[in-house]
Amino acid sequence: MTLDYKTRQAKSGQATSLVIFLHGYGADGNDLLGLADPLSQHLPDTMFAAPDAPETCRMNPMGFQWFPIPWIDGSTPVESGMSLEKSRDVLAGFLDQIATETGIAAERTILVGFSQGTMMSLDVGPMREKSFAGIIGFSGRLLEAECLDNATSKPPIQLIHGDQDDMVPFSSMAEAETALSAAGFAVKTHTSPGTGHGIAPDGLGLALQRITEWLVD
Repeated sequence: MTLDYKTRQAKSGQATSLVIFLHGYGADGNDLLGLADPLSQHLPDTMFAAPDAPETCRMNPMGFQWFPIPWIDGSTPVESGMSLEKSRDVLAGFLDQIATETGIAAERTILVGFSQGTMMSLDVGPMREKSFAGIIGFSGRLLEAECLDNATSKPPIQLIHGDQDDMVPFSSMAEAETALSAAGFAVKTHTSPGTGHGIAPDGLGLALQRITEWLVD
């Protein structure tokens, strides 16, 4: 299975780096691709890509999901686990595909996830043979800390979370930081004060700062 995805080409016309957005539950690639507009003003040589997750969302047939969420959509834990396993493989295949298509190496590629997309970024990113330049995770959590024992790469990670998030608990950021740090990852965290389940200007500005730092030649 391959993922449908949309792109924004580098403003300079010559992409030397790549940012991949992974959307949240019930959304699609377009949900985050709009972030390319403000970011590209400062990253003219960066191409942006945003795939749609592989499954139609149970709660929003117009959107997609990386895996169902039992307490939201009535799925079973077994169904959710099977979907997660499938999405891991499909996302890994997409990352291989887009690297081949663009010719942009892992060390010039950054994953930016939101909510369930953050969960997938933290789950699949460390299992890559070659390390990405970095991972930025908004409003997400670490799915299975024990899986970090099998990490094959350790990209730097920036976690960003609103302290008023009513979808993914704010405490998830500290829990992820603890587990990732214990596994040897370089992790930084940022709290967006007064922010719910979303991306605030302060968080987006910090994301741009990190991307710029990680892509310095």
